Amino acid sequence: MILLLGGTAETAPLAAALADAGFEVLVSTVTDLPLELGHHGKVTRRIGPLDEQAMLLLARDRGVRAIVDATHPYAEAAHANARKVAATLDLPCLRWRRPEVIEPAADLHFAANHEEAATLACSLGGSILLTTGSTHLRPYVKACSRTGSALFVRVLDHPESVKAALTAGIPEANIVRGRGPFSVEENLAVITNFKIGVLVTKDSGEAGGVPAKLEAARIAGCRVVVIRRPDESCEHCYEELSEMVRAVRSAVDDTEP
Repeated sequence: MILLLGGTAETAPLAAALADAGFEVLVSTVTDLPLELGHHGKVTRRIGPLDEQAMLLLARDRGVRAIVDATHPYAEAAHANARKVAATLDLPCLRWRRPEVIEPAADLHFAANHEEAATLACSLGGSILLTTGSTHLRPYVKACSRTGSALFVRVLDHPESVKAALTAGIPEANIVRGRGPFSVEENLAVITNFKIGVLVTKDSGEAGGVPAKLEAARIAGCRVVVIRRPDESCEHCYEELSEMVRAVRSAVDDTEP
C-alpha cells in the first residue's frame, strides 16, 4: 500500500499512475472536495486532516510501504509530518514538487511570509485581493484594519473555507468563492469588478494557475505581492510522473503482491 497525501491537481494522475504500475494506493485528502480518481480497483480514498500521530497510526494499520507527499508546496506542516512518520516507521518518503514559475521581476514584490506580505500589500495602496486560501487570513485583516485598505479574499467554494474567512472578519460581500485554477479572463473579472490594486499570491506553479493570475494583473495594471516558497530542498523530490513511479518502485523493491 502506498499512502498518497494529496488534494492538489496532481493527486488524481499520480494515483492513477501508481495504480497502473501495480500498487495499491490510499489517497488522503483534508477536504471532501470532488477528486476525479475514476474507478480504479487499486485506489481508495480517506478524507480528513492527519496530524503526525494520526498519520502514524494510519500507516501502521494499512500496512503502508511508502509515503508519497503530493500536498501543496506551501503545506509545511504536512511535509514535516510525512517526513517524521516515514522516519519513525523506516519508510521511504517521496515528494512531488511543482516546478516554480515566478521569476524575479521589477513589477513583482516578494515577501517571506504572510505577515510581511500583508504589510507590503497595504503599503502599495489600493484594494487587496488575497488568493492564498482560507488560512493565514488574520495578518491581512489586521494590516488592512490598521491602514484602512479594502480586503477581498478568494477561497474554495466549501463551507469550511467560507467559515474560516467569515471567522477571520472578512465581510460576506468581500468573499469570492470558486475552485481554481482560474483563467486569465476569470482573474481579470475579479480584479476589475472589485477595483483591485494589489494581488497577493503564492508561487503555486502552473497547476495552481499562477501564470493566468500574473497575466491578468499585468493587463489590469495591478501590483503583485508574491509569498516566497518555503525551502523545498529534499533528497527525494520529483516533478515527472514517470520519475515518481520509478522512484516508488525502486524504494519498495517491488509492486504490491
